[in-house]
Amino acid sequence: MIDQTDKRLLAELQANAQLTAQELSERLNLSASQIGRRRQRLEAEGLIRGYGAKLDPARLDLNVQAFVQVQMTTHGAESTRQFSRLVSMQPEIVSAWTLTGEADYLLRVYCPDLAALNRLIHQILLAHPIVARVQSQIVMDQFKPDAPLPI
Repeated sequence: MIDQTDKRLLAELQANAQLTAQELSERLNLSASQIGRRRQRLEAEGLIRGYGAKLDPARLDLNVQAFVQVQMTTHGAESTRQFSRLVSMQPEIVSAWTLTGEADYLLRVYCPDLAALNRLIHQILLAHPIVARVQSQIVMDQFKPDAPLPI
């Protein structure tokens, strides 16, 4: 059970996970020790899954972002395991979702160039026997960056 103070703490941490307990205590009007205890509890309960830096893909020469929809030839537990293994071995695929509708999976991909995206689609994804169809959409511009969760 989280209260409004927990929600405010989570919102502050989503905006800037590097805030110290002292800085958070000033923003939330609690003592630093109270902030520390709340933060530890939220971590232990799994509401906070981790902390990370937001990197600039362009500065890392990851110039092509795409969303790739994948349809499978067969469905079932073994197909899911095989596809999950395939996806987990590709560092270009930064996130993956199962879907309802025509596509079975949606993959978010970052590649250095179109040739690398082409290789991923044709030599990795379409080459796998359980993949029936792949459709990609190349991101032209991301006008709204990945936002914090609406808590």
